[in-house]
Amino acid sequence: MTTTFDCVIIGAGHNGLVCAAGLADAGWRVLVLERRDIVGGACVTDEPWPGFKVSTASYVVSLLLPEIERDLELARHGYRVLPRNPSSFTPTEDGRWLLLGPDDESNRREIAKFSESDAEAFPRYEALLERIAERLEPVLSRPAPNLLPLPGSWRRRGLFSKIRDVGSAWSLHQALGDLGEDLPEAIELLTGAARPILDRWFESDVLKSTLATDAIIGTFQPISAPGTGYVLLHHVMGSAGGARGVWGYVEGGMGGLSNALAAAAVERGVEIRTGCTVEQIETDGNRVTGVIVDGTSIAARRVASNIDAHQTFRRLVSESALPDGFVRAVDRIDYASASAKINLAVDQLPDFLCCPGHEEPGPQHRGTIHIGTGCEYLEAAYNDARQGQISQRPIVEMTIPTSVDSTLAPRGQHILSLFVQYAPYQLADGPWDDMARKTLLDRCLDEIARYAPNVPDSVLHHQVLSPVDLERTFGLTGGNIFQGAMPLHQLFNLRPVPGWADHRTPLDGLYLCGSAAHPGGGVMGACGRNAAREMIRDGR
Repeated sequence: MTTTFDCVIIGAGHNGLVCAAGLADAGWRVLVLERRDIVGGACVTDEPWPGFKVSTASYVVSLLLPEIERDLELARHGYRVLPRNPSSFTPTEDGRWLLLGPDDESNRREIAKFSESDAEAFPRYEALLERIAERLEPVLSRPAPNLLPLPGSWRRRGLFSKIRDVGSAWSLHQALGDLGEDLPEAIELLTGAARPILDRWFESDVLKSTLATDAIIGTFQPISAPGTGYVLLHHVMGSAGGARGVWGYVEGGMGGLSNALAAAAVERGVEIRTGCTVEQIETDGNRVTGVIVDGTSIAARRVASNIDAHQTFRRLVSESALPDGFVRAVDRIDYASASAKINLAVDQLPDFLCCPGHEEPGPQHRGTIHIGTGCEYLEAAYNDARQGQISQRPIVEMTIPTSVDSTLAPRGQHILSLFVQYAPYQLADGPWDDMARKTLLDRCLDEIARYAPNVPDSVLHHQVLSPVDLERTFGLTGGNIFQGAMPLHQLFNLRPVPGWADHRTPLDGLYLCGSAAHPGGGVMGACGRNAAREMIRDGR
């Protein structure tokens, strides 16, 4: 007897697991298929070297919707967040440093070392971002309305859908209206460039560059490019373990979150199969009928894809099954990326010249460590990449999860997690081979050594993931960690393409439930949650 699932989900990343659990709560019979041997997508814990547990790709959590954490009872399934305090440490070559964290008075003293006026301005800046984020966050928890006057040949929508879109648009209008006199600055943050915004608020280059690096996470843009201001808001959004705006480490590595989501889904009746590569999405006319795995057909009334739009529509679906205009729109999606991830196993903590001490973790080790200060430094790193070159002096965000979670490495040893900008997907001088990876590693270590000279000689093992490696390992087109870049023209009702922002697709029964859809990238879970609600609305 052939089993027909109510829904087959392609990819067991965190959004796919959230979607699966939501559907199962509604009584759906759900199957999740994962190509790799572990669940989590890019939100995983691997053991590349004996005794070292590494968050291979994604490395901190904050954006996860608190309602997901609550409704799925993730704590009961082993999910625990270890908050970072302080949140960031920026060493300088002149012997000073900047520590930022949750304590306002401590932040004032730290910033005042560089600028008294910045120390006064910083609380106002953070308060503004928090006010904007608080009003916009609800927008993330519902599908984006399709407001564009697209022709019926592009997509036909019923009266009920149009009414819902008007309601969603009105909610956004009210949220923006609630901002009052903050609205002009909110619009600039949503659409403008990070650098002029920060230049207007602050004078200290150390503070500006510390904040600015947050604006270019996962992008192939300089801090002076329009759209980079939006990512500044990400860093005051969400919660970690119930604490708003706090970024933290997941106990046991990021796989701890994915494993908890998987456990919650399985408890609800979801079936998860790993080591299964979906070869094709089957259709009958304009209707999805299931998927093919290892030559075997699996019947399903609905299919939800947790992989990106390019992989979904250009690899798994026959081009003839899709409207020509839609295919062209998918082909226009920007997957530009210049992000790399380097994981290091070391036998001692970094010993910073400006803040000595490495026998035990100190405040300088617990948060994000910003290597490469100054806005001109950040711009120069981008200019190299624009020419197809690995940045001569890369931008490095270093975290040391073992500073708060000693279970991740053998006693006395540590993990250094390096998120690196800029490493172009396409190099002008040749492919991403072992020599190119070594070049990137050496340049990152050289930069770190300017501040902590003991680090290069402390390295026991290394893992270098270029954008090409991120693509191969995690199925991320172009190595883009957000399943598509996040400038304004690829956000909200324009994501993944205009007219299809509600997780549905031109194929009846096929949905997008991953970061390719609104609201986009980050370990948030909103994409999966929203997709499940829309599928339930459509019925089995």
